[in-house]
Amino acid sequence: MRRLVAWLLDSGPVVILAVIAGAGSFTHIRATAIEYGQTGWMSWAVAVCIDLTCVMAARERQRDRKIGRRPNGKVSWPTLVLAGGITLSLAANLHQAEPTVWGWIIAATPAGAFLIAVSMLERRAATQCSGTFQDDPRPAAVPTDTRAGSVPSAALLAFARRVADEHHARHGRPITPEALRARLGVSDQLAAELLRTLHAMPEPDQ
Repeated sequence: MRRLVAWLLDSGPVVILAVIAGAGSFTHIRATAIEYGQTGWMSWAVAVCIDLTCVMAARERQRDRKIGRRPNGKVSWPTLVLAGGITLSLAANLHQAEPTVWGWIIAATPAGAFLIAVSMLERRAATQCSGTFQDDPRPAAVPTDTRAGSVPSAALLAFARRVADEHHARHGRPITPEALRARLGVSDQLAAELLRTLHAMPEPDQ
């Protein structure tokens, strides 16, 4: 109960803003869809698709940061999808506006507020995911690579085990080499070697 109250006080206003702004943007998108021939349930489908695409893209961006996935180019695919969804939403809002400066500003407010709310929720989710490790400093010297056949240091192995155990306790599944690499800031080769070594070692006594 305390957690629910704390969540409502902390994230409730942002969620309410997202819902209200999303509803306003949804209304403009649906009206635009009807105006251009998408009547009946199709007008609802168009509006839902655009708004949910923005939410899904924001969540995927947060997931990429959590596991340390890097874009193949300058901009990741979820970022492009989010930008496209916001552009479509903004275009529909502006199309429904009175053709004056203030008309455009007021009509664009729901799309802008929705983007801000989604970005805030994304930012909070990323902070919560990283909060587990805020009190866990990295070892003083973490090698950036390892030679074939070498054994990682005991300090690095101990820290890697702690990160892996906390990841498993939090998410209910073993940590991946990509997530371990992102957390420790080491190379792909060293992250894979650490996991192989940890799997071969007996579990420590509780």
